[in-house]
Amino acid sequence: MIQVQIINRSPHPLPAYQTAGSSGMDLRAWLQQPVTLRPLERAVIPTGLYMALPVGYEAQVRPRSGMAIKRGLTVVNTPGTIDSDYRGEIMVGIINLSGEEQTINDGERIAQMVIAEYTTVTWEQSEELDETVRGAGGFGHSGVN
Repeated sequence: MIQVQIINRSPHPLPAYQTAGSSGMDLRAWLQQPVTLRPLERAVIPTGLYMALPVGYEAQVRPRSGMAIKRGLTVVNTPGTIDSDYRGEIMVGIINLSGEEQTINDGERIAQMVIAEYTTVTWEQSEELDETVRGAGGFGHSGVN
């Protein structure tokens, strides 16, 4: 477990795990007025949250499955990445993939956020790569079933 500094300028509760086995915490919309999205329309929704992640950690912003399946609202750049050196407001890009208008209200849970550890790499340029059984097989190489 890591400790993360957070500022909450909204009147809503801090993101929290809903169950003991949850990896994601819900993010809530902080809106002065509801936002209605027409089919295929996108909007950036503020949360009122600002945080300081430690170096070596990122926050991934992902869709909430119920919102995506039931209403067709999902995160545009899934997963959205919040880097450890970002100090601006956490914003969520939402798109309406349904065939009808959808309204997002203040305080509504609009996405989930997962905090994840990451590593950085240094490149070792080569002329050849080691061989594997899979080789260059991709996109359906192992069959349809």
